[in-house]
Amino acid sequence: MPHKSFSSSDLEKLTEEILKSYRDDSGTNFIDVKNLPVRDKVLSILDSLKELLFPGYTGKRPITSDNIRSVVQEILVTVRRELAEQIELALRFKCKLKNCPNCDCKVMARESTEKFLSRVPHIRQMLKDDVQAAFDGDPAAQSTEEIVLSYPHITAIAVHRVAHELYVMDIPLIPRMMSEYAHSITGIDINPGAKIGKRFFIDHGTGVVIGETAVIGNNVKMYQGVTLGAVSFPKDEKGQLIRSKKRHPTLEDDVTVYAEATILGNITIGKGAVIGGNVWIRESVPAGAVTAIAEPESMYVTRSRKKNPGKKTES
Repeated sequence: MPHKSFSSSDLEKLTEEILKSYRDDSGTNFIDVKNLPVRDKVLSILDSLKELLFPGYTGKRPITSDNIRSVVQEILVTVRRELAEQIELALRFKCKLKNCPNCDCKVMARESTEKFLSRVPHIRQMLKDDVQAAFDGDPAAQSTEEIVLSYPHITAIAVHRVAHELYVMDIPLIPRMMSEYAHSITGIDINPGAKIGKRFFIDHGTGVVIGETAVIGNNVKMYQGVTLGAVSFPKDEKGQLIRSKKRHPTLEDDVTVYAEATILGNITIGKGAVIGGNVWIRESVPAGAVTAIAEPESMYVTRSRKKNPGKKTES
């Protein structure tokens, strides 16, 4: 049967119904809005930052000892302009929510961008240590180049270290846009608010969740499926979520967390502790302790062979 085309009246009716769904709805449409950052532009900025953090690895432009200075300066000029534009939009959104029309968002955005760019050398050093931690912690790794090119952990932690710098400067929207992009391509979900120390490594990575108020020390290693989550979400007297309270775990230096472990609440895993796979923890663990589930018992059943009904036996 041939497809029936829209009649003029049908098209008008459907259009009106869709337009009606937009009214009094500021959360799921982008109409007449000039104060929200644009996702594609934010991700483009993130790509440019990756070129600064891992020069030559993206393959977008050849990097040599002769041209690296000019390439870095070109990227810095572009990021400075584009990031300031997106931060200004994010700050205007924040001002709209808080009704502060006297803020000079353009100036604040420019200052925030300058402050962020000044942190790029620090981010670079942190990532160098993260790459080395991955190489030291994974016997399957053949080189640090392999890790940078292929390990989802490096993508996730690189984006996190960028997003976290913007988060601590109280830039709205953009840090979460970056972290959720990393989540979508790696399967590793790190809230930009999480504080992560030096030489951090997530082996395999898929399914890891690290909450906003989690604190992770130096030399921490974890495996796939680990959750650093909250037990509950506290509310104020009006029933609204209290968003500033610490509700996620703290992992001190040299902690190892094995696959599928779930650690919940504002508790502390002490220095050098080892958390076994598949455990569920809601209380603090002392330094140096090893926590594991009881070893399951294995059952072995020996099957008897069935007699072949078609085979005769001799008497």
